[in-house]
Amino acid sequence: MYKNRSKLIFIVVCVLMLSLAVRIFYLQTYAADKLSNAASSQRISSSVIQKPRGNILDRNGIAFTGRNKRAMIVLKPLYLRGREDDIRKAASILGVNFNTIRREIDVRQQPIIFEADQYIKDRILRENIQGISVINYMDRYGPDSLARHVVGYLNSVDKTGEAGIEKSYDELLKYAQKNFVGIITDAKNNALQGMGYRLVAEDTAKKVNVRLTLNYHIQKIVEEVMDSNSIKGAVVVEAVDSGDIVAISSKPDFDPDNVQAFLNSSEKELFNKAVASYNMGSIFKIIDAAEALEGNVGYMEEYFCGGSVKLGNRVFGCHKEEGHGWVDLKKAFAMSCNSYFIEMGIKLGHGNIIDMAKRFGLGSTTGIKAQGISESAGRLPSKTENHTKGDTANMSIGQGEVMVTPVQVADIVATVANGGVKNKINIVDSIVDDEGNILKKVRVTESRRIIRRDTAEIIKELMEEVITNGTGTKANLDEFGGAGGKTGSAETGQLIDGQSVVQAWFAGYFPAKQPKYAVAVFVENGKMGNEAAAPVFRQIAEEIMKKGY
Repeated sequence: MYKNRSKLIFIVVCVLMLSLAVRIFYLQTYAADKLSNAASSQRISSSVIQKPRGNILDRNGIAFTGRNKRAMIVLKPLYLRGREDDIRKAASILGVNFNTIRREIDVRQQPIIFEADQYIKDRILRENIQGISVINYMDRYGPDSLARHVVGYLNSVDKTGEAGIEKSYDELLKYAQKNFVGIITDAKNNALQGMGYRLVAEDTAKKVNVRLTLNYHIQKIVEEVMDSNSIKGAVVVEAVDSGDIVAISSKPDFDPDNVQAFLNSSEKELFNKAVASYNMGSIFKIIDAAEALEGNVGYMEEYFCGGSVKLGNRVFGCHKEEGHGWVDLKKAFAMSCNSYFIEMGIKLGHGNIIDMAKRFGLGSTTGIKAQGISESAGRLPSKTENHTKGDTANMSIGQGEVMVTPVQVADIVATVANGGVKNKINIVDSIVDDEGNILKKVRVTESRRIIRRDTAEIIKELMEEVITNGTGTKANLDEFGGAGGKTGSAETGQLIDGQSVVQAWFAGYFPAKQPKYAVAVFVENGKMGNEAAAPVFRQIAEEIMKKGY
């Protein structure tokens, strides 16, 4: 009996195994294609809500992008179909046509997405309509976005970088992830029961960010001061000890979410004035002084300024028509006496002055172009072409062919404040992951001495006298450790409404004893540097010092 039972069990097991083998054979040979088609037809019918992108950060990891809270309103057609009262409420809140949205709900299954501000989001949430969800996300830009000319903007259609860091580092910042809301459907595009709508993050790549040398807080101070003074121009703040640009601003600026509105604007908001070249004016006298002190040539102990200098048939007037009387280098620099520096320039020699200007980096790009920010090289007169004493006179006071960018001017001052050592300028520090780990270093560490320390110390004394007793008294920072600086007013040869266009400059450093920052302030058609630009320098410096940055 036991043997019969064992034999029966053995037969049953064999039959079951044979049946299983036949089934597997069938599935692998005859039904494989059908099953494959059925599986592939179960798909997600979806709407993309966001293509995430790496952020652009300040030197401390504070984001310039992705700071603005936004919401997306998600309408789920399968749950709204036939519920006209709810559709009508939603259409009213969203500001869309009721009939249009109802027809769309009737014919589609995939979610319908609307971007919304906080007001619309709150109204939708209050109504608590079944079939409508709210998804929070961080918008790329916002009304308070900073450093817009550096950050740049995205193409409104495909969200690729169009300008600034967004463009230069586009391939790094974009990565293969899509966030979408979808519903799983069968081969006939019918929603599968019980599956519902799902928020899906398709993450196939690692997010990377671009870390700048900018300081978010100093950038904010600079922009707030410029806005409060209605400045049209540029400001650059450079760290004296490193060459890092910690703030850079061009005004007026633009809305990165609506670039089209600014393409043909007469205000040229999209134009980055901080890296464009302009007539330099009397800031150039720093170059003259450096050449005179380095070579001990053309240094005049005393000179009588009668209000003008005549060279051949040309008369070059001093800004003080009656003249400054007897002046030495210290007083001439403080009072920005054109006559003194014209005579000095002729004694120094055309080529020698150009060589010194080149040492300071004029006539060349600074290096930020290689880091992703386009810049002008400015312009210097040629050493080889024929030139007259009049050409040398113009150059000596920063007129004529001399053109510089605000970045270059900030660096001239930073070099003097750094004891004559010129650092490589940086605006991008590194490429980092979300944890702040450096994936690639971009910042260049490089420095070289271009003038003697004693030369730099004398020029600093001259610049401090400008603020104490000269043309830059409105940049006074005595309450915050003092400062040194130089004013500039540069003629352009242009006219607006019959009036000459004169650019205003102030460039300085602070505090006086241990300089931390160099600042260049450029004001379009500001006329006088002490009136238009020096107060901006003072306000920026005061705020930085008060807040301990």
